[in-house]
Amino acid sequence: MDAVPTPIRARYLRTPDAAVHLGLSPRTLEKHRCYGTGPLYRKLGGRIVYRIEDLENWAEQGLRKSTSDPGKGVVHPARRLDGYTGPVRR
Repeated sequence: MDAVPTPIRARYLRTPDAAVHLGLSPRTLEKHRCYGTGPLYRKLGGRIVYRIEDLENWAEQGLRKSTSDPGKGVVHPARRLDGYTGPVRR
């Protein structure tokens, strides 16, 4: 009998695949990582990886039933939360 191999389900996704999973651009996910507003991630060697469960938990924070529903949490935009705007170039 020939054994049919069981398909392997990815446990971790690199940034481009994690961004596709969430419907975001990779750059947006990178910004979230820098500002601390994004999903949990791991650094394995020089690689950044995201656990699928962490991506889904982060996205669940934005779940709403209506525009007046406060929800369970907040998914912040990919920018600094402390109001810092940086130096002005002229």
